[in-house]
Amino acid sequence: MADNQPSYIDYETFLDPSFSPKAFANSLVLTTNDPLDISVDLSTPLSKVLFDVQEIDTHIHTLATRSALPLLEYTREQDDAGQKVVKEVEAQVANLANGYERLEREVIQRYETANEVRVTVERLWQTVKIGRSVGRWLVLTRQLEAQMSVASPSGSSKKEDHRAMVRAASTLVTMRKLLAASGKGQEGEHLSQVDVVVSLRSTVLHPTENLLQSQGQQIIREFAMSSLTSGPTAPTTYAQSEETKARTTSALLTLHLLSPQLQLAALQAYLRTSLTSSLASTTRALTNLAILDRTLLEVSARCQNIVALESLLETVKPFAETGEEGTADKADTNFLEPLLASLDTSALPSYFWRSLAEGLSGRVSDLVSRGGVNARALKSQKDRIKDSIRSCVIKGSQGPAGGRGRDRAWEREAAVMVGSVVGALSR
Repeated sequence: MADNQPSYIDYETFLDPSFSPKAFANSLVLTTNDPLDISVDLSTPLSKVLFDVQEIDTHIHTLATRSALPLLEYTREQDDAGQKVVKEVEAQVANLANGYERLEREVIQRYETANEVRVTVERLWQTVKIGRSVGRWLVLTRQLEAQMSVASPSGSSKKEDHRAMVRAASTLVTMRKLLAASGKGQEGEHLSQVDVVVSLRSTVLHPTENLLQSQGQQIIREFAMSSLTSGPTAPTTYAQSEETKARTTSALLTLHLLSPQLQLAALQAYLRTSLTSSLASTTRALTNLAILDRTLLEVSARCQNIVALESLLETVKPFAETGEEGTADKADTNFLEPLLASLDTSALPSYFWRSLAEGLSGRVSDLVSRGGVNARALKSQKDRIKDSIRSCVIKGSQGPAGGRGRDRAWEREAAVMVGSVVGALSR
């Protein structure tokens, strides 16, 4: 106990955390009464409880009276200490408030102003970049239109400049790259969202690309160097031959800039057209031998054109960088090698004669199997047909004007062609 005075009250019982008022009251009743007695006397236990309560109250009063002054003094000291703490805290809070106001005034407000300026400058810079890109696009568009006006003049009095096709294709590739550079921070970023660019892309870029593609394909399709026939496209003088080569070279470079696959397809189409025409005319001539010599002369001319094309392709090399994904070409690559690889052949004349022989073999077999006058005429003039076909192959495998396309013999190709026709006649 606080006052160290003895007491008959069992404080330990009351202070026990497991103390139960109900159990304590029950024990008092059982202590002062007989459990077997029907009548229960509660006055004694109640008196004990009241006496204990009064004793505890008296004890509390005594302790409070005795410790009042120390408690009051302690409370006053705690209050004074708290007041001092509050004053110090208020002073610190005031300093913090003043510091924050100064920080807000000198830093935050200036930062907000500076941030607004930064955002404005960034947007102005983006506007300048877009303006430069649009300006470059407009310059390239004007340049492309000027080049196309020379490459494909509308008036009959203006002379076509085929070299302008290459320049126009190069400009077009540059415009493509500008549009493709649309990544963050790149030159073409946001360019495709500008109305004038979208408009010029549909009205100038795409039509020009289609026109260049069409012109290049037409020049290759009309390529002719042989003088064996008097066709309208065959050159008759050295100057005309050189001009044909130059125009074809421009067409090759133009299509290669637009797409190497586009150029390859145009060359393959030229070969297919020559094969198809030769196969049809030769088949027709075998049913009417009176036109055989003239027809074989035309076939020889087509092969001579192929020989001339092969020679030209071997001398022309692509630019250091193509228009398709900017892939660099090897320095030793020419336009002939990809074409030979796509046809799986070592020479274009060899491909022409072997493909023609493959097509003729089945058609001659059909003519012989049907019998009749044509079959008998073919068999009766087998030797003449053999000599004519061999002469056709040898003559056609030479370059125009009697030159040799390649330093090689063509006896094997001649044998294949003769065998495709005469072989069926011998059965």
